[in-house]
Amino acid sequence: MRLVARNVTCRGGEIDLVMRDADGVLVFVEVRARAGSRYGGAAASIGLHKRQRILFAARYFLSVRGSAVGPCRFDAVVFEGRRLIWLRDAFREDDG
Repeated sequence: MRLVARNVTCRGGEIDLVMRDADGVLVFVEVRARAGSRYGGAAASIGLHKRQRILFAARYFLSVRGSAVGPCRFDAVVFEGRRLIWLRDAFREDDG
């Protein structure tokens, strides 16, 4: 993947990384870390409210770009202790 942008912020949302996959898909990546899994771990910390903030920032990013972008997806990179896990297509715009 190729880095497009990082730390995209707007009022009401933020995205850690925006990447371009080899197949041309624009990937919005949320990066989360948790030392332990006591409260469900890093992946579980991406709840509905956080997903809505990411979606809001993604819409902002796409509107600022002003051109046809093509397909997009939302991934998550989570650190569970020392283990890195890449969750491809972690959630979709129409999720819950």
